[in-house]
Amino acid sequence: MKTGQAKTVAKLGTSVTIAYASSYYLPAILSKGMAQSLGLSLSTVFLAFSAALVVSALLGPFAGRLVDLYGGRRVLAGNSLVFAAGLTALAAAQGPASLFAGWLLMGVAMSAGFYEAAFSTLVRFYGAGARSAITGITLIAGFASTIGWPLTAWLDLEYGWRTACMVWAAIHLLVALPLNLALPSHGAAAVAASAEVDAPPAPARAVPATTAWLLAFVFGVTWFISTAMAAHLPALLQANGVGLASAIAFASFVGPAQVAGRLLEYGLLRNVSPLFSARLACLAHPVGALVFLAIGVPAGLVFTILHGAGNGVMTIANGTLPLIFFGPAGYGARQGMLMMPARFAQALAPFCFGLAIERFGASSLWFSMALGLAAFAALLMLKIKK
Repeated sequence: MKTGQAKTVAKLGTSVTIAYASSYYLPAILSKGMAQSLGLSLSTVFLAFSAALVVSALLGPFAGRLVDLYGGRRVLAGNSLVFAAGLTALAAAQGPASLFAGWLLMGVAMSAGFYEAAFSTLVRFYGAGARSAITGITLIAGFASTIGWPLTAWLDLEYGWRTACMVWAAIHLLVALPLNLALPSHGAAAVAASAEVDAPPAPARAVPATTAWLLAFVFGVTWFISTAMAAHLPALLQANGVGLASAIAFASFVGPAQVAGRLLEYGLLRNVSPLFSARLACLAHPVGALVFLAIGVPAGLVFTILHGAGNGVMTIANGTLPLIFFGPAGYGARQGMLMMPARFAQALAPFCFGLAIERFGASSLWFSMALGLAAFAALLMLKIKK
């Protein structure tokens, strides 16, 4: 990766990290304080968050189209203002209506603040040579929870949840906004792309409609598994006999395992097809779950590491697979459409998998295993035309 491209990745990766830390990872820390302060049930707060995820899913294709038309610099800079407004609205919430309004505004911001918009921006800059840049973004943003959870928890403990929201709003204005404004303009990006791409841009090509359906299915399934594990992994480990302290310790390895998987993709797997990497990643969760169910407690750590590594690689595949099948033309809008089922799956996963754990306990892992194998089968049906 050349110097100019590395600087762009660092700026964009930092702004994406701030976006995830201040929205996706916010309810895990602030939901209890929000519920108690506003006199609401915890489920109502999470329902408002789920509504934000639905808004994000619905607006994702539109956000991608905006990046295609106007470039990531203008869209992401404007979106930093939307994030700040949404967080300010949350801080000012006085009841269920204003809480939902704040989260719905956050959903608008999330539609253009996460990986999809960043990937679209990089493809606009670097065309078919954006794979290494996409990997770089995920390496940086992989630490969003590592940074976000401790900072949010400290702010909540010392100053309360409203102040925590306001501090994140200020971070968007003082850090994310300048970083997004410092991204290359379209003209500068065109020069950078011609000088720094890793590979020549691929021509537009006709692709069977089934390819898009299969990719959407794979993304939806893998995001469902990822979000379900993020919400319930400690409880799932405990259901299979792991003690509370060990379950928390095991679950803490998911983040580092994700980063390790992305480093593997950036290093050993960078010269192989992204489709091959995605197939390996889809097998990681089912293999880890099978070992865990067969051996029990001693294999709990193996399961979490395999799940995390596979999830880390699949995050990259979300950006690279549409690129290798469809090419860079219209990437943003297409990416938004392909990821729409994944966003809806993300909104449903905590509730649905929670019901599965309540009814089936550790055996609910068979459900996630079956989903992972279905995604693997779908990837086997995809072929890259030479």
